[in-house]
Amino acid sequence: MASINFFSQSLPFKVPFPRKTSSWIKSAIKKEKHSLTELNFIFCSDEELHAINLQYLNHDDLTDIITFDNSEQTGDVEGDIYISVDRVKENAALYNTSFEIELRRVLIHGVLHLMGYKDKSPVQKKEMRKKEDVYLSLYK
Repeated sequence: MASINFFSQSLPFKVPFPRKTSSWIKSAIKKEKHSLTELNFIFCSDEELHAINLQYLNHDDLTDIITFDNSEQTGDVEGDIYISVDRVKENAALYNTSFEIELRRVLIHGVLHLMGYKDKSPVQKKEMRKKEDVYLSLYK
């Protein structure tokens, strides 16, 4: 059964409006002509995400999100998305936006990765940002 789950690893955190957020994410997946299998969002601290970054990606830096694609078929969206609440707070301040808007941007960013969007090159980053903006505008 298609599901979106929100977990908090070691800090007290709850996604604002979880039902509305889940519906919004499901709508984005449908618009991209993909099928939701299961999505797990795991909220954690900078320290925890840094450890995951080192262990699985061999990157020694802080990041706001790490996405693990668990899908077995093309077109399926299934994965674990780790999000640093610390980074989201800091980035919201840095980009002069609210925590909620930055959180939604990071949520949809991870989902877009699971649907095949990349952000390594400047062109890919531009396309990713454009898609994020489209879906952020549809959050009602």
